[in-house]
Amino acid sequence: METATERSWIELNIENLKHNVRILREAIPPACELMAVVKADAYGHGACATATVLNQMEITAFAVATVEEGIQLRKHGIRGEILILGYTDVKRVQDLQKYDLTQTLLDFAYARALNSRNAAVKTHIKIDTGMHRLGISGEEISAVRKVFEMKNLKICGIYTHLCCADSRLPEDIAFTRRQIDSFYRLTDALKNSGIQLPKLHIQSSCGFLNYPDLVCDYVRVGIALYGVSSVPDNEAVLQPALRPVLALKSRVVLIRFIGKGDSVGYGRTFVAGRDSRIAVIPVGYGDGFPGSLSGKNVSVLVNRQSVPVVGRICMDQLTVDITDAENVKVGDIVTLIGTEEEQNVSAPVVAQSAGSISNELLCRLGTRLPIVMK
Repeated sequence: METATERSWIELNIENLKHNVRILREAIPPACELMAVVKADAYGHGACATATVLNQMEITAFAVATVEEGIQLRKHGIRGEILILGYTDVKRVQDLQKYDLTQTLLDFAYARALNSRNAAVKTHIKIDTGMHRLGISGEEISAVRKVFEMKNLKICGIYTHLCCADSRLPEDIAFTRRQIDSFYRLTDALKNSGIQLPKLHIQSSCGFLNYPDLVCDYVRVGIALYGVSSVPDNEAVLQPALRPVLALKSRVVLIRFIGKGDSVGYGRTFVAGRDSRIAVIPVGYGDGFPGSLSGKNVSVLVNRQSVPVVGRICMDQLTVDITDAENVKVGDIVTLIGTEEEQNVSAPVVAQSAGSISNELLCRLGTRLPIVMK
């Protein structure tokens, strides 16, 4: 048994990742490029390993959340633009320069503070078109013009973020269209005032799948790159044939026989209604498999058979009822997220059962899980 798969592990299907890149490239406009979002360790997929594969496929634009994430990519040889989507202390301008990182300008005051460090740095201007989180207001055209005049800031891009692009409710579609119109009014005004526009980008995964007609230079593709939707029963306008890249796997390490009326785990939340066989699986919420799934009728796969999780999910292990399963033995592989032939436990379904979305579920998979490339 390989050391990496003795306990629990993340398994990445690299061919599925490459397939998703090809499918997405075919779907975006010819002049548009993919910007791969690899923040939060590439949504739990391993940022450096994933970005290396993407670099080999000639993807040369990446997005991260922090300066540390960008530095990690550079130290692993990742080439191309690396855009930091979030806050970086302006005192770290030397790191931005040293590692050739591109910083998002969070608002006008931040742009002015970064410019005052007297060090040339690449930037993208974030525009607030209604999400009201980060960015200069799309109505403050004069402020954006002034940013272009700041001598130490090289403006390489302008972008916004659509806050309800995943929704097909009429009111949310209308709001998204207002955001899009606000962004283009701003960029048109800049262009008309003689400013040469840098790279423009509006769409995240949901933004692209629901508004594929937009003309931009980048699509910031995150969750779609990894082949899953944020929620089950995705009703996006585009339905590309994407394939999940990640599987979460573990092993049966112990089988216990308990009698009718016996309980399993903390709080005695599961009491056997019959004589039962219980398998112990060494994975838990410390690995990122949510404890909130306890008691939610969640199942995992063992030997292509669906078996229910019973009792409370612990930090390091959980238990499943294998009474009705055949030929389960110690050492058998357990699939907690992923597919075994015709059986499937998808990330969106697992996440929904935990009261969350795939994005959160995947990016919280613990750092103690080794990653195995398939």
